[in-house]
Amino acid sequence: MGGGPGGLYAAALLKRLDPAREVTVWEKNAPDDTFGFGVVLSDETLGGIEHADPVVYAALREEFVRWDDIDIVHRGARHTSGGHGFSALGRRRLLAVLHERCRDLGVDLRFRTPAPPAAELAATHDLVVAADGVHSRTRAAHADVFKPTVTGHRCRYIWLAADFAFDAFRFEIAETEHGVMQLHGYPFSPTDSTVIVEMREEVWRAAGFADMEVGESIEACAKTFSDALGGRALRSNNSSWLTFRTVVNDRWAHGNTVLLGDAAHTAHFSIGSGTKLAVEDALALAACLREQPDVPAALAAYEAERRPVVESTQRAARASLQWFEELPLYLGQPPRQFAFNLLTRSRRVTHDNLRLRDERFTAAVERDFGCPPGTPPMFTPFRLRELTLRNRVVVSPMDMYSAVDGVPGDFHLVHLGARALGGAALVMTEMVCVSERGRITPGCAGLYTDEQADAWARVADFVHTQAPGTALGVQLGHSGRKGSTKLMWEGIDDPLDTGNWPLVAPSPLPYKPGSQTPRALRADELPAIRDQFVAAARRAARAGFDLLELHCAHGYLLSSFLSPLTNQRTDAYGGSLTGRLRFPLEVFDAVREVWPPERPMTVRVSATDWADGGTTADDAVAVARAFAAHGADAIDVSTGQVVSDERPAYGRSYQTPYADRIRNETGIPVIAVGAISSWDDVNSLILAGRTDLCALARPHLYDPHWTLHAAAEQSYTGPGVTWPLQYRAGSRRPQTGRTDAPKPRLTLGPP
Repeated sequence: MGGGPGGLYAAALLKRLDPAREVTVWEKNAPDDTFGFGVVLSDETLGGIEHADPVVYAALREEFVRWDDIDIVHRGARHTSGGHGFSALGRRRLLAVLHERCRDLGVDLRFRTPAPPAAELAATHDLVVAADGVHSRTRAAHADVFKPTVTGHRCRYIWLAADFAFDAFRFEIAETEHGVMQLHGYPFSPTDSTVIVEMREEVWRAAGFADMEVGESIEACAKTFSDALGGRALRSNNSSWLTFRTVVNDRWAHGNTVLLGDAAHTAHFSIGSGTKLAVEDALALAACLREQPDVPAALAAYEAERRPVVESTQRAARASLQWFEELPLYLGQPPRQFAFNLLTRSRRVTHDNLRLRDERFTAAVERDFGCPPGTPPMFTPFRLRELTLRNRVVVSPMDMYSAVDGVPGDFHLVHLGARALGGAALVMTEMVCVSERGRITPGCAGLYTDEQADAWARVADFVHTQAPGTALGVQLGHSGRKGSTKLMWEGIDDPLDTGNWPLVAPSPLPYKPGSQTPRALRADELPAIRDQFVAAARRAARAGFDLLELHCAHGYLLSSFLSPLTNQRTDAYGGSLTGRLRFPLEVFDAVREVWPPERPMTVRVSATDWADGGTTADDAVAVARAFAAHGADAIDVSTGQVVSDERPAYGRSYQTPYADRIRNETGIPVIAVGAISSWDDVNSLILAGRTDLCALARPHLYDPHWTLHAAAEQSYTGPGVTWPLQYRAGSRRPQTGRTDAPKPRLTLGPP
C-alpha cells in the first residue's frame, strides 16, 4: 500500500527473493506524481542496495551526483567543510528506476488506484505492507493497535527546486526584518538542485506568507535568497507550506499488516533520512521474511532490528530540528563556531569525526576558540570568580549512601580522592544534607555537625595536597518530600520499613504512591530551614571547599518550590514563577552572604519536569536569569526526577539542549549533564558553544581516571591535565596485540 521508494523497493525485493510470490502495489497517484525533488542516500544505504539487488544499484549509480562539501553562509561569511560524501538523484528518477525493476520482476503495479482498507487486504493476502506515508490511512484505522504519537513542530517549510546545481550542500541564513529564515539546498542532477526554505511559524506569518498565494511566496523566497540562487527563480512541484510532523508508533505490526517508512516513523529532513529509513526498512523486512519461519516471527524480528536504529535516527533528527527552531540563539556566535555548531547539531557528526573529514576546518575553529596548538577544547581553562578550572570536566554529584550519622568516612575519602587524582578539574560531592531530617536516606552525608565538617576537611585536605590543581565542590540540599527512604540498592525512593522521620514540603503531596505524605511548611518555618543552609555553608567554607552548589533540582525541597506540579501554595511562596522562586532565592541570598566572596556558587536546576503542567524550558530560562541576577556564577542544568510519573526522552546527551538554550539565550555560564559519556562529546559541546563545562557521573564510576585517559587517548600532555607523579609511568595507552591481518603484497590478474 503506497508506491513511494520504500513500498516499491519492498515489492521488488519480496518478488526477487521468491518469484512465485504474487506482489501487488497500490498507488493512488500517477507514476510520475511525487512530492519534493531530490533524494539523498548514504553510502551505507547504497551498500545495502548493492548487496540485495545489484540491478537497482547499477541503475541508481548511473544517476547519482556526488559531492563532498558543505557550505554555511552566515552574515556574509561562507565557510566550507569537506570530506562529507553525499549521493543524490531526482526523486522522479528514483521512482522510475524502481518502477522498471518491479515490472521486470513481475510485480503488479496499480497506479491511480487507491488501496482497499488494510483489514480487507489482510484477509486475502499473506502480508500487507502499509507504506502509505506520513498520513497513513492504515495507521489511523488501527490506531488502537499501533498507538501512534504525532507531534507537530514550530517551523514552516516548503520544498522547491532551482535550475542549476549547487556545488555543495548549502545552508544559508537570512536575517530579515521579519525574523530568521534558512535555506537548505543540494544538487540532485547536473542541472538541478533541491531548495527547502524554512522559518519559525511567527516569522512566516510576520512575512505575510500566510496571506500570499503559493506562487507569490515562492517569488518572495527567491528574492530573499537571491545571492545563493544567483538571481535565478525557484520552481514548484505542487509545493505548499508545511509543518513537519514527527511520527512514532508503539507497535509496527498488527496481525499480518506491517508499517514501513513514514507510516511507521518520520525523521526531519535536515538530516536527510526519510527515504533512507524507508529503503532500509524494506531491506530489513525482506531479509527477516527470508530468515524467519513464518510471517509473525518475521514481523517481530523486523521491528526488533529496525526500532533501535530508527529511534537513534529520530533522536538525531529531533536534535537537528530543535537546533533550527532555536537558530536565532546562535546568530551572535563567531562565524566558524556557528558553522561548527550547525555541522554537529544532530550529534551524529562530532569534533573528532569532523577532524577526520576536514582537519583544516576543525583546526581553524579550534584556533578561533582559543585552543593552543595540540590542545583539545576540553583541556582549555575556565574561570569562575577567583577559581580557575584547568579543564572543562566535572565529576558530577553522585549519592553514595555510605555515610554513618551523616559523617563521611574512608569510603568518601577514597571515592572522591580517586576521582580527584583522575584529572577532572572539579570534583563534586554528593548532595550533602543540611539537617538530619533533610537526608534522603540514613546513609546520606551531612554538614549539620562539626564532626561532619571535620570529616569533610579531611577529604578536602587530601584533594588539595595529593591532587593539586583539582577543585573540590560541595552540593548542599534538603530532601524535602523525597526523604526518609531506603538506600538506593535496597529500594530507590521506597519508604523505610522502620525508623521513618517526618517530611516537609511546599505542599502535602507524596512523591509516589506508597510514599510518606509530607507536611506543608508554614511560612514562619522557612527561616529555620534557610538558616540550616547557612550553617552548612559556613562549615563547608571552613572545611576548605572551593565551590558551593545549591541543589534546586530533582524534586528535593528547593526544587519542589520551583515546580508547579509540587508547589500548590496560595501564599507568597507559591502561584506564579516569581512566587515559586521566592524561597529558593532567599536561601541562595543567605548562603551567598556567608560564602567567601572569591569562591563561586552554582545552582543545579531541573530544566523540565518531563510531565504535563510542569516546569518548561521557558521557565528554566527564567529561573536561570533569576539566580544569575542574585549572584549565581553558573547554572548546572539537569532535568526531571521531580514527579514519579515523568516520561524523559532519554538518549545520548539528552539534557544538553536545555543547557545550550540557557547559555545562548542568557549568556550565563552553564554546566551540561546527562548521558555525556565520551571525550569526543565533551569536545563537541564545548567547541560548539553549547556549554562551558561538562559534568559526567557514571563514566567516572566506570573509570575514576576518565579525564587522564581522555588526555592519553588524544595524545595530550599540556597544562590542562596533570598525571600524579605516582601514575606518570602509565600516562601512555598500553600496547595491545595486533588485530589486523597482513595485507596482500601482490595481486596478479589473468596471464
